[in-house]
Amino acid sequence: MFNDIGLPEVIALVVLAVLVFGPDKLPQVIQDVARTIRKIREFSDSAKQDIRNELGPEFKDFEFEDLNPKTFIRKQLDSDELGLKEIRNGFDLKKEMAEVGDAVQTVGDVRDDAPSSSAGTSSGGRISMTKGPDLEKRPESTEQPAKPTPPPFDADAT
Repeated sequence: MFNDIGLPEVIALVVLAVLVFGPDKLPQVIQDVARTIRKIREFSDSAKQDIRNELGPEFKDFEFEDLNPKTFIRKQLDSDELGLKEIRNGFDLKKEMAEVGDAVQTVGDVRDDAPSSSAGTSSGGRISMTKGPDLEKRPESTEQPAKPTPPPFDADAT
């Protein structure tokens, strides 16, 4: 609950408590706070036990921490009822990426062997990353290139 409180914050709280309550009353205030926290915990434990007794024996392993959605999902995924551990262990991201890389390299090798006749590729079967026709084939001119026309608007697609 208070995992992010460090030493400077604790020192500041102690100094503030001494200033607010004074050094004479501070021990009594600490005892009162500790007693109140203890009573709240006892009340909470009693309420939990009453709920477990009312639910019956079929909920004997019921934990209130399981009502937290993160804990519930983690517990359900850790159980092997659905076979999810086998799926999770069978999925190796590095292996999958290596297979995809090999497949892409194989396709690239096949394209290198084939003659290049499309307008979007340059020599060697490589794809040109420039817009429009290849820069090597474009005649040099000082004219402004024509603005491309936007695609037609389709009202049903939006």
